[in-house]
Amino acid sequence: MYRFLGVPLSRRSYPWTRAREGPKVVTDHVWEGLCPFTEGQSPTKGIPKNRKTYIIDIEIFITFVLMKITANAKINIGLNVVGKRADGYHNLETIFYPVDMSDTIDIDESPDSETHLINIGIAVDSNPQDNLIIKAYNLLKHDFNIPAVSITLDKRIPFGAGLGGGSSDAANTLKALNQMFSLGLTELELESYAVKLGADCPFFIKNKPVFATGIGNEFTPIDLDLSAYKIEIIKPSVNVSTAMAYRGVTPKPSTFTLLELPKLPIEQWKSVVKNDFEASVFPQFPEIEALKQEFYNRGALYASMSGSGSAVFGMFL
Repeated sequence: MYRFLGVPLSRRSYPWTRAREGPKVVTDHVWEGLCPFTEGQSPTKGIPKNRKTYIIDIEIFITFVLMKITANAKINIGLNVVGKRADGYHNLETIFYPVDMSDTIDIDESPDSETHLINIGIAVDSNPQDNLIIKAYNLLKHDFNIPAVSITLDKRIPFGAGLGGGSSDAANTLKALNQMFSLGLTELELESYAVKLGADCPFFIKNKPVFATGIGNEFTPIDLDLSAYKIEIIKPSVNVSTAMAYRGVTPKPSTFTLLELPKLPIEQWKSVVKNDFEASVFPQFPEIEALKQEFYNRGALYASMSGSGSAVFGMFL
């Protein structure tokens, strides 16, 4: 067992192991300046005899370096419900586009042997163990013996809005823990963990615009740059049930392929880029439709509900 006595940790040399691999052998030149609790000489093959060799347990006491990350939202530009699947889900066509609205997540050393989630900002009325952040931690804890941490979520992305806030929190927690403990996971491997947490969760690993199909989990990169426009997002006080939104939609083939969107001037989007959920949601929640119209009244080039709502965004020059 080793204790890091205030020595800066080099994440690149951090020999974190998968739980199934057992103890890890390291040499004193890797852990220069660290003070061992226990020390053992080992004739491990490949390590020079004049090097001290330590066998370290998977569980390590470590002085953490606080990690602060941002987890941004996304909007759906267009959303076509094109078919119903045998498994009861629906096939979609949409564009996921990252936006600046963000939550902030701090990851620090746990004060005890338990992992804690502290929520500030927008109240999250759920058991912390049901939060996608903790589920993301538990996925990596299952495969890697990472220690307990304390996570503080400053919630700014409204939930029930169609902005992917919970999925972004989870995906960015995976990325942060991967970096924090030098797990060495590639983007593809991180995406394989993320998809276990939600269909759109893998999007936030690369966090670049994509044309999404399937149930929203199959991505084709798309060259779409909206940095010249101001994107304003407002969530009304109402929440929309996704199940209700789907009940009011009749799947049908799309009349415009969203893959062609980058070629179309934004001034023309209003006539061809549709969100199928608006037809079922607006009659139930006229305040959402009014919000979209308000954006156009203020001069938006394009406005739409995001996902199944209830947030609405407008794009302005």
